Amino acid sequence: MSDIICPHCKNSVYDEDALLCHFCGNSLNRHSSGGVLGVMRSAGMKWVWVTVGIIILAAFVLSSF
Repeated sequence: MSDIICPHCKNSVYDEDALLCHFCGNSLNRHSSGGVLGVMRSAGMKWVWVTVGIIILAAFVLSSF
């Protein structure tokens, strides 16, 4: 079992899956790094708009044939 120290209140959090501190509620600064969706989520909204644009462009091209 790993021990995580909250950067805000300096209390120990023993839950391995916790993203928020149980004591103060602030973020533990743990980001998931697995998969495409995790990368898109941490990259910001830019990639969401790029993906939506590509899907709309592909739908337009396919519907014109």
